[in-house]
Amino acid sequence: MIDHETTLVRVHRTFYDKLFALLWLKHFFDGVPREVIESQQTDFMTSAFGGPEVYHGKFPVPAHQHMYITEEIFDLRHEMLEDSLIESGVSAELRARWLKVDGAFRGRMVKASASDCKGRYATEPIIAYEPSASNFAMLRL
Repeated sequence: MIDHETTLVRVHRTFYDKLFALLWLKHFFDGVPREVIESQQTDFMTSAFGGPEVYHGKFPVPAHQHMYITEEIFDLRHEMLEDSLIESGVSAELRARWLKVDGAFRGRMVKASASDCKGRYATEPIIAYEPSASNFAMLRL
């Protein structure tokens, strides 16, 4: 089990600092308070690492079915998570486990086009924000 109050909270705070610094990427979470997102992610990972079952939200795939997540966006998010784990002092063994859990959702979250998305309810819009190729290149410098 992983220490909920220190490691998970620290990693998620660092991770969402990075994510929300990218204006186009933070739009995926418009209307949801950052504290809720961080708390849900922490609760989800607490359960994933053998802690108590404290997560009661939607599972990742249905929670993101209305988001057009490309391979590039998933890869960028995964890299930001890895950087956050390193910056937070997470051991190499735990980083590998964490990234494996995160990566396990790739095949079901990445979509070939926005038409592969569907709202979680009838009136929910599809969220599709795509940065230019030059924005991705700048992020990897």
